[in-house]
Amino acid sequence: QVQLVESGGGLVQPGGSLRLSCAASGISASVYTMGWYRQAPGKQRELVGARTRRGIITYADSVKGRFTIARDSAKNTVYLQMNSLKPEDTAVYYCNANNGISDYWGQGTQVTVSS
Repeated sequence: QVQLVESGGGLVQPGGSLRLSCAASGISASVYTMGWYRQAPGKQRELVGARTRRGIITYADSVKGRFTIARDSAKNTVYLQMNSLKPEDTAVYYCNANNGISDYWGQGTQVTVSS
């Protein structure tokens, strides 16, 4: 059974940082494109960034220079380091694993940026 479990969300003040984790089981994150998405209230889910199995990482323009994706192969876990957070980063953040055949989603973790 494949599971993606996100953690690390919470409430943070503008300018603060959070690190989200996505622990994968049932698959090897190293052979999937691992992506982070977010969905704010009333808005469509959008791609935040993704890391291909070849290590190519891309980011949405809105988070470039502030967010970083990293992978720990030993822990089969992907991280999203979020710095200089803004109120508009408030959303539910989802982890995704895709290999062109299979597509898996985590349950999401809430990130709220507010003073």
